[in-house]
Amino acid sequence: MTVPAAGRGTTTVAPRAVRRIAERAVAEALPDGGAVTRGSASVRGASARVTVGIRLPYPIRADEAAERIRERARTRTAALTGLSVPHADVRIDALSVIPLPPARKPSDDAPSEADDAAHGAEHTIRSGGPGGRIRAQRRIPAALTAAVGATGCALLLVDVVAVRLGSTPAAWRTWLVDWASTHGPADTAVRVGGMLAALTGAWLLGCALLPGHRRGLTMTAPEPRLRAALDRSAAARVVQDRTVTVAGVVRVRVRVRRRRVKVLAELGYGGPEQVRAEVVRVAGAALAELGLARAPALRVAIRVRRDPHGPPPPIAEPTESAAASTTAAAAPAPAPAEQREV
Repeated sequence: MTVPAAGRGTTTVAPRAVRRIAERAVAEALPDGGAVTRGSASVRGASARVTVGIRLPYPIRADEAAERIRERARTRTAALTGLSVPHADVRIDALSVIPLPPARKPSDDAPSEADDAAHGAEHTIRSGGPGGRIRAQRRIPAALTAAVGATGCALLLVDVVAVRLGSTPAAWRTWLVDWASTHGPADTAVRVGGMLAALTGAWLLGCALLPGHRRGLTMTAPEPRLRAALDRSAAARVVQDRTVTVAGVVRVRVRVRRRRVKVLAELGYGGPEQVRAEVVRVAGAALAELGLARAPALRVAIRVRRDPHGPPPPIAEPTESAAASTTAAAAPAPAPAEQREV
C-alpha cells in the first residue's frame, strides 16, 4: 500500500537553522584571520534568502573574497537544507590587520619573480558592473507594526465575539464611538491625531522603500547576482594605513562619506605641495583597490606642523648680500606652528 505524498507529512526548515548553516558555510570559506560577525535568513516556501556579515583580514582582495564566500554560502546552504537559495548577500563589516610573517632568507627553492608575477595575475580585479545595494530588513519597524496591528485586531475581535454571545460592548469601544460621533475634523485633537497618523505612514513607507545600510559602500559585482558592501570605517582604515606611510606625514585623519573622502594630513617636514601630491596619489590608489562601484571624490587637506623630532629644514648657503644684511638687522623668527589647507 502506497501512502499519497500529501499524507506523508511535511518537512519545514526554520530560518534559524538556515542562518546557522549559512554562517557555518561562510566560516568554511573565510581566509585565515576572518570571522563571521552576524547573519540572518528568511524562508518563503521552498526558497531561502541569507545575509551574512564578515570580518576579513587586511590586506585582501575584498571583491574576490566576497564572491567566493557568497558562492559557498549559496551552494552549501541549498545542498544541506534542500531549499532554493537564489540570493546570498555578503556584507564586509570590518577589516582586521594581521601581523606579517617573518621574512625568509632567499634559498634555492624560493619562488622566482616570474612565479610571483603569475600569482599576482591570478588575483587581478575582474571588471564588473555595480551590484545592487543590500537592503536592510527593518526588523524593529516590522515588529512594532505587527505588534500594534495584532493587538488592536485581537481586542476588537474579542469584543465583537463577546457582543455576539450576548454580552455588552466593552467600555473602551463605547467611549471611542461616542467620542468620534461628537468630534469633527475641525477639532484640534482630530487634527493632531491625523498628523501623527500621516507621519507614521510616511515613516513606514520610507522603511519599505529606502534600502538602508547607510554605512555600507556598494562594491563592484563580477556577477549580476553578487552584492557586496564595504563598511565606511574599514575603508577609512585602509586609506589611513596607506597615507601615513608618506614621507613627511606625522598624523592622518580620514573621514569617509558616501560621496566624498576627506583626508587631513599633518605635515612634519617637507614641502606642502609635494607632500599633498603624494598623499593624493597614495589615497587614490588605495580607493581604487577597494573595488567600490562608485569612487567617491577625494579631498586632501594639509596642515603644516613642524615636528621637533623630524629632520630639520634645509639651510641655504649665505650669499654676499645676505652676509652684509645680517650686520644691519636680524631677520624675524618664524612662527613655531603654521596651519594651512591646500
